[in-house]
Amino acid sequence: MAFEAFFLPAATGKRFCILHPVEAGVPARGAVVYIHPFAEEMNRARRMAAAQARALALAGYAALRIDLYGCGDSAGDFGDASWPDWIDDALLARDWLRERTGMTPWFWGLRAGCLVAAEAARRGGAVGGLLFWQPVASGKSQLQQFLRLKAAAEIMSGEGAETVKRLKDELVRGHAVEVAGYTLSPGLANGLENAELSPPERPTRVEWLEVAGSTNAELPAATSARLEKWRAQGHAARGVAVTGPPFWLTAETAECPALLAATLAALET
Repeated sequence: MAFEAFFLPAATGKRFCILHPVEAGVPARGAVVYIHPFAEEMNRARRMAAAQARALALAGYAALRIDLYGCGDSAGDFGDASWPDWIDDALLARDWLRERTGMTPWFWGLRAGCLVAAEAARRGGAVGGLLFWQPVASGKSQLQQFLRLKAAAEIMSGEGAETVKRLKDELVRGHAVEVAGYTLSPGLANGLENAELSPPERPTRVEWLEVAGSTNAELPAATSARLEKWRAQGHAARGVAVTGPPFWLTAETAECPALLAATLAALET
């Protein structure tokens, strides 16, 4: 399948993008912008994101994958990135793809990428819809989980237990911290900690997909409650659980074919 790799100009340097255009001979049905997850989850999920983008293109959806500022092959270092930078990048990608295709794109986020997508939709006007993969409902929990990697590494190395509280204190004092090879700045940490998965004001279509290890996968009660709340606010929100591995966490590359199929089914109905 054909794809286009290019750098999209931005105010703070270029953003690396990969466009999967609609396959030749397939009627165009829509457009989708992928917002990747946080830190190492981005790399572990690359294969799944690429597989889904190819499947979308075959189904008539142009798919654009963008490396946010300080991530992947885009300009800047991770330690220089801020939460507003990432919101701006999502909107930049949406506007570019809308101009390219003539269609209002969906935002498709994975994990913390859902937080970026939801906030960009709230701030930046119309989107075709929101497609969530395993969304993080609270940036505070994502930050807590990330900082625990550092605390766990300290314990394993025998250098002492540098607790999550101590790391957060360092960030509050304006000092960056190193976690699993990533320099986390106070600004990015603060933006992530205050991010919440809240719906945009205008009614929006929302497709929420989660992966569970059990064969009879079901959405958690908390997810069902959140979806009900979104529906009560006028959003066409649906949720689906599929069986598969947590590919964004596994050290070895993993795939979840059921999620790829469920995503196409969700967009087409």
